Formats: sequence, C-alpha cells, structure tokens
Amino acid sequence: MAPADAHAALVRLVRDEGRRVLATLVRLTGDLQLAEDAVQDATVPALETWPRDGVPPEPRAWLTLTARRRVIDLVRRETARDGKEAHAMALVEPPVPDPPEVVRDDLLRLVFTCCHPALAVDTQVALALRTLCGLTTAEVGRALLVPEATMGKRLTRAKQKIARAGIPYRVPADHELPDRLRGVVATVYLLFNEGYSATAGDDPLRPALVDEAVRLTRLLRELMPDEPSVLGLLALKLLLDSRRDARYDAAGHPVLLADQDRDRWRRDLVGEGVVLVGEGLRRSRTDPDPYVVQAAIAACHALAPAYADTDWTAVVSWYDVLLRVQDTPVVRLNRAVAIGERDGTAAGLAEVDAVGGLEHYPLWHAARAELLARLGRAADAGCAFTSALALPQNAAQRAHLTRRRNALAGG
Repeated sequence: MAPADAHAALVRLVRDEGRRVLATLVRLTGDLQLAEDAVQDATVPALETWPRDGVPPEPRAWLTLTARRRVIDLVRRETARDGKEAHAMALVEPPVPDPPEVVRDDLLRLVFTCCHPALAVDTQVALALRTLCGLTTAEVGRALLVPEATMGKRLTRAKQKIARAGIPYRVPADHELPDRLRGVVATVYLLFNEGYSATAGDDPLRPALVDEAVRLTRLLRELMPDEPSVLGLLALKLLLDSRRDARYDAAGHPVLLADQDRDRWRRDLVGEGVVLVGEGLRRSRTDPDPYVVQAAIAACHALAPAYADTDWTAVVSWYDVLLRVQDTPVVRLNRAVAIGERDGTAAGLAEVDAVGGLEHYPLWHAARAELLARLGRAADAGCAFTSALALPQNAAQRAHLTRRRNALAGG
C-alpha cells in the first residue's frame, strides 16, 4: 500500500473508532465538550505513534484508555481536587474498553441524546451526524443541502443553546424515546446516504458508514419493533445495499442502475427488505410513512428481473404518495427522472426543469445533462455537465461526468 493510502486508512480507522470512544465518554461524563476534547487529544498521539510502532491489537481499547486519562487531566486543570476529580479518576477503572455490545448501545442511545426535543429536528440531526457519527461539517452541510459555513454556525449555536439551557447529555428514559425517534431515524438515514454515495472525496463508497447505519437500524428495530419508520428505514437500506457489489466496475467506475449485473445483487438482502416493506405498509396503512414509501420504490427496482422490466408506473405512483408526506426538491427530482422513463425523455426534462431549489445540487445538473444528451442537444448537455462538475462530489462521480462530457464533445 502506498504511504498516502496507508495514512488515509489509518485516519479512517482512528476516526471510526474515535466516534465509539466518544459515545462511551459522553455516557460516562455527561459532558459532550469534555468528551470531544479528550477524544481529539487521544487521536493526536495515535496518529503520531501508530505509523511508527504499528496499530495496537485493540485500537479502540488504546484510544479509550488514552481518552479517559485525558479526561482526568482536563478535570484536574479545571476543578479543585474534590469529588469531581474522584469521579474522573473512576473513568480509567477498569483500564479496558467496554464490551462491544455496550459500545454499540452507547452509540445508538447517544444519538437519541443528541436528538433532544428542545432543538429543531434539523439541528438534532446535524449535531448527531457531526459529533457521534463522525461526519465533517462540510459532509453534514451537503447531507442537509446547507452551505458549510451556515452549517458551522448552526452547530455552534446549537451547542451554545445546550449550554445556556442546561440541556443534559444523558441517555433518555424509555418513555422519552418516541419523541426523539424522528431525529434519530433521519440521522441514521443520512449517515447511510453518505456511506452509500459519498458527497466528496476519493472513495465513492464508504462501507464502514453503510455497515454502521445498517447495524444501528437493526438495533433500532430491536428497541422499537412496531415503528413503521424503523421498518421502512431498514428495508430501504437493505434493498439499496443489496446492489453494493454491482455498483462499480473493476476500475472503480460507477455502473448505472440500468447497466448493473443483477445476478450480483444480494438476494438475501432483497428478500429481507421486501418482507419488511410489506410489514411497514401494514403498520402505516392510514398514514403512509416516508421511509416505507421510499423502500417500496426500491422494492420495485429490486423485484424487476431486468431494468427494462421496471414498472415505472408503479414507481411514479409511489413518488406521488411520497410527495404527499415529504414534498422536497430531491423527491421531485427523483420523480421527474422516473417520469422520463415512463413518459419519454422530453417529459422527464420538462419535469426536471420545473424542480426549483437545486441549483447547488450536482445530481440535478447531471440529470438534466443526461436527458439533454438523449434528446440530441449535445451543447446544452455539455453545459449541464460542466455545471455539475463545478459542485462538490466524490472523485468517481466527477470522473464519470467528465467522461460523459468528453464523449459528447467528441461525438
């Protein structure tokens, strides 16, 4: 492995393990800022010593112990030697990490902790994604279609509000969980999205985030087995993740849905996802849940033997249902693309052009470009591809759009 690749892999390892350590320290200290400072201070020596001495056999244990010791140092510096220090000293006993299953529960329950009803739902989600899920401020901003600078200010204001209002960082009681579910489900949904199709960087797929999101959703289902949104979310993730092995070719180029080898789709995940869709529909019959509806759309694709066999009438109908409960520009864009498949390219382009508010969303420009290219409007398509390429996206998607633009220019 090249030195740059090895360093990037090490940074990902420290980041992924660090968020689990953070979850444990927040539970132990009840102080997010203290826990964040301690974990950050623990990552510095890890990145300095591990390349030289090798990654320890239990990297999470190493980070947990180092961060706990740092908590003690920070508490000693900020408080007199009293009961607070005695409490901090207990953080390093015993000097081993919590069992893995406790850490997993910590992470899920602390997502619930971040999703405090005193905060707006978007703020809950942003705070949870940034702190406990390990996404950068830029990634959180792109997930919520908000500029990075705006997201940074929003996160700062959220932490200030928490401090002023004395909102405790504690695991909520069981009866408080339903009131926080909306923010929790949205957080895990966006965590999966960033892993499924990274919004920037060299890695188009971040399997660790996908696997973490699926794992958290399975834990959510154990915790709240009758919630339609949880059933729909798990179904959606399984149906989408079933395509993982077919989404990129050997060179790392994206393979569009129409061109994917469906024999490489994981039928076990498809089967489990379809059953969950049925269960979710039964439990949300009178008031459709948006995650169940999205999963139903994914099931239409999963059950089609080939792309040409896709029931686009059903797909558009499900998008019509989704718009009734979640009318967003991205949903309208996806519906417009489906209309293009059902009613023809010109109809699809008209629908895409009618979608407002996505001028800074690269997939809107990319969708326009593909439809314009199908209509033979090469110059307009090239301009649309250029507009898409001017916006943040992962390297594989950028390379794909560049190839498409170059092919039009040369054709």
